[in-house]
Amino acid sequence: MPEKPAAVAAAQAWLEQHEQQLIDDLRALLQIESLETDAEPNAPFGPGNREALDFVLSKAEEWGMATKDVEGYAGHAEFGEGDKLVMTLGHLDVVPVSDGWKHAPFGAEIDGDYLYARGAVDDKGPTMAAFYALRALKETGADLPCRMRAVFGCNEESGFKCVERYFQTEEAPTYGIAPDSGWPLYNAEKGIANLVVNAPFPKGDLAIISMNGGSRPNIVIDKFELTLEFAPALEAEIKERTADYWDKNVAVSFSGNRIGVTATGKAAHGSTPFMGDSAFTRAMRYALAIAPPMQAEEFEAWLALGHPSGVGLAIDGRDDPSEDLTANIGVVRAEGDAAKVTVNIRYPVTWKGADVDARAKAKLEEDGYGWTVAEFDDSEPLFFPADREPVLTILEAYREETGDMKPPRSMGGGTYARAVPNTVSVGTGWEGDGPAHENDERIHISHPLKMAKIYAHILFRLAQLTAK
Repeated sequence: MPEKPAAVAAAQAWLEQHEQQLIDDLRALLQIESLETDAEPNAPFGPGNREALDFVLSKAEEWGMATKDVEGYAGHAEFGEGDKLVMTLGHLDVVPVSDGWKHAPFGAEIDGDYLYARGAVDDKGPTMAAFYALRALKETGADLPCRMRAVFGCNEESGFKCVERYFQTEEAPTYGIAPDSGWPLYNAEKGIANLVVNAPFPKGDLAIISMNGGSRPNIVIDKFELTLEFAPALEAEIKERTADYWDKNVAVSFSGNRIGVTATGKAAHGSTPFMGDSAFTRAMRYALAIAPPMQAEEFEAWLALGHPSGVGLAIDGRDDPSEDLTANIGVVRAEGDAAKVTVNIRYPVTWKGADVDARAKAKLEEDGYGWTVAEFDDSEPLFFPADREPVLTILEAYREETGDMKPPRSMGGGTYARAVPNTVSVGTGWEGDGPAHENDERIHISHPLKMAKIYAHILFRLAQLTAK
């Protein structure tokens, strides 16, 4: 293995000496409830995200870095000189918190060997580790031929408006990393689309009256409410089927000829819906089980809509670089006698979003239930060839640090890399950490330092690359 550059060794030694400061600053950041809320002056994503941004910018000023606040959308900390720029991009916003946490979601409690908090792995932990990696390079006087910058966004989880606004006025990096994925790096990120289906309710002998569930498109629904109404002639049969129904995660109550259904599932990241348990699917499976034969196909269509392959919309498929499309029903809202159903789709990197949209529209028209695609927004895939920079340099630095020879990977998640030129996402944690977007999110107490040391090496090597 090649000898480690002296500047990297010095920065890593500094990080080891300041590990407790890193943990203390990370815990302070995790205790800020940076959930997106209503906009306020200079806080377009709410006061929680404003507080988190102020916290990291104040740290940067304390450490002697130049800072800039871009109207509360994002901000950065920078040091060094030169025309070229190496950048790390992390996000301070977090997804909402559901019931069922053992540890306070914003308590940043250390229990055993783990630090528990929303954002521990997605993405405050890695963001702070990368921030400290830059600080270590600065504090140890590393010879860098370019400027080094940490960018902090406040709206990654729900729209990327932060980086869209940031790069309207700020320069793109010569090379960049987004510490928000897996090791060693992800050079392929699937296309991400949110498709909203306007779905009129069934109105036969078994009718849907209302339904509601979900908080974000990119989270598997963990609680779902459904109200059904049945023709009086079906009462005995429906109650008999309900009495024998197998799913104990579905609670059913009767009031006259109406049925209240509450289904409980398990949240997970929308890019891996199969890792969770959709409460929408549980509720619709019950509805299909009690549906009269003449309505079975329509209720089956509702159930199929929640299939994680996208087959219910006829958009299922795969390619070699990124494998299978996934689909997650993340938000369902009743509007009069119909529902708005938001499906979060991660489609293969060689596909076009317009084709996904067209296939779904054709399927809904063919089914004939009056369902339509009301909205379709698309973030195009990222596919960065593995034989190009900065992939080659990042791989080399990572392998020298770890001895791990895994190749670059693909994913269904989306990071800032897809919105920023010359940037790829890199790893954030290891076995035992996470899971992102789920209850009791956690990170091993030793991992922030471990990440920071690897980031310092990667960032130093990317800086040297700018001089070639």
